[in-house]
Amino acid sequence: MGHHHDHPHLDPSSGDRRVSIAIWANGILTVAQIVGGILAGSLALIADALHNFSDMAALVIAYAARKIARRPPDATMTFGYARIEIVAALINYTTLILVGAYLIYEGVMRLIDPPEIQGWIIVIIGMVALIVDALTALLTWSMQKHSVNIRALFLHNLSDALASIAVIVGGALILLYDMRWVDPAITIGIALYILYLAFSEIGGPIRTLMLGSPPNIDGQSVIETLRGVDGVHDVHHVHLWQMQENAAALDCHVVVKEADWSRLEAIKADIKDRLKTRFDIGHSSLEFEHIDHAHQGANLYGHE
Repeated sequence: MGHHHDHPHLDPSSGDRRVSIAIWANGILTVAQIVGGILAGSLALIADALHNFSDMAALVIAYAARKIARRPPDATMTFGYARIEIVAALINYTTLILVGAYLIYEGVMRLIDPPEIQGWIIVIIGMVALIVDALTALLTWSMQKHSVNIRALFLHNLSDALASIAVIVGGALILLYDMRWVDPAITIGIALYILYLAFSEIGGPIRTLMLGSPPNIDGQSVIETLRGVDGVHDVHHVHLWQMQENAAALDCHVVVKEADWSRLEAIKADIKDRLKTRFDIGHSSLEFEHIDHAHQGANLYGHE
């Protein structure tokens, strides 16, 4: 990851409309796939339906999160509500992992004893699913670059589209060659891909919720920059974290040399300017300590 860049913000109502359309499309598709999967005896179709259902749930969570995230800070939530989108992303990735694990179990059971399957139903519904999945992915594509919450949704939709292609191919093979084992095999393939996506992406929301330092900012460079400010003797009790996805924050104790104690405001302004210019850290809380009264043996990071 590189440094943060200024992001163009989508009109909130426009984004909400896109998510709302995607919710309805996935809901109708899920019902069609479940009915079709039961009629055709296809686990791959039901697997895709479950995946789509998890998408619909993810979309509902994301829609609610987007609304809540816009609330201003108040006495109860002094940092505001923007982090609800990180929570939503974590919930969405967790549901993907659960769905993936279940589908692998069901796929293995059906590989042992492949049932009769109606190929035409699979192909027709698979094509409808592909159209809806592609539409949903398109609706969330431009939004996902600026939101971990919407990115989780986009990856859901992208994996759905790929799964639909696999389902269509499987249906065609069943029609042409009566290869019934292909259906559970495709199911397992879909499930493994779902798990890969979820496990590769879930670390980001967890890191943010655990108040981890931003992955694109070198903490040691920040500390060296602070120590390089004229008048600063040392720093300790450093906390570097993400308030929300694209907003880094820092608080720390700054030990000031005796000769520069009268220049506190100038030192503070210099520190804040360097933090913003070099690291795009726009929020910083600084506690100044006179060198004669500084904490002795203080931890560089955190508190004792």
